[in-house]
Amino acid sequence: MNTMSMTDIELGKRARKLYEQLQRKVETPENIGKLIVMDVESGDYEIDELGIEASQRLQLRHPGATLYAFRIGYKTVESFGGVLERMAP
Repeated sequence: MNTMSMTDIELGKRARKLYEQLQRKVETPENIGKLIVMDVESGDYEIDELGIEASQRLQLRHPGATLYAFRIGYKTVESFGGVLERMAP
């Protein structure tokens, strides 16, 4: 991490709060299923089909940033051997 030191729990809480602030803006029909990658320190974010591309764009603007990702409209980012579960609208 950068100079800011956070526990995993603090990081998750901060990311969830940031996502909740952005939720109405980003949960549009064209974004459902895409990844939102957020810089939890600045609040800046990118949305893309692939998290790596969104992460790279954020890292260019904020080198060393602490990033956190959510799949827009879903409870989890990835599923291993299962099905992604949608969040209630």
